[in-house]
Amino acid sequence: MVEDMKIVVISGSPRKNANTQIIMKYVFEYAKSKNHDIKFINLSEDDIECYKGYDVEYNDATKNAAKEIMDADVWLIGTPIYNSFFSAALKNLFEYVDYKKTAGKVAGITILAAGDIGLINVQNLVTQLLSYFRVIANPKAVFLTTKSVSENSITDEDAKTRLKEMVDGTLEIALKIHQK
Repeated sequence: MVEDMKIVVISGSPRKNANTQIIMKYVFEYAKSKNHDIKFINLSEDDIECYKGYDVEYNDATKNAAKEIMDADVWLIGTPIYNSFFSAALKNLFEYVDYKKTAGKVAGITILAAGDIGLINVQNLVTQLLSYFRVIANPKAVFLTTKSVSENSITDEDAKTRLKEMVDGTLEIALKIHQK
């Protein structure tokens, strides 16, 4: 157990009933078996507002999501690929995050696409975003296609194994960093 660390799982798709949401709920349930201090931010269900600047008062869901991200030691992020990029909703969420409060955190990445094209490119883009926040990215991202999901569940056993390995590997990196 990694009980002294806080974990946040982020499902970066704004679409209702999104495949990314199904995958990240699986990641959440698995990570919860490793650590009980875990939160789930679901951009298809949570009411995260569009960022409009620092001088705007945002709703509680938006403020709480940003706080959960900044308070967490480990981020497990899932994003779909939209137009050769990670989701704009995910980028919007990070507009609320103060980079001065994120250095040394560790993140695992899951990327979902309709096909195999563009996965590594989007991993590079997410890693660049994490780098801005001085977050250490687990280099072993999980790449999945929509063929892995059917009838609101992950049907590909290899995908489940790789997701578990990503969670375990990310937590292992975080443990090594936080022990020092």
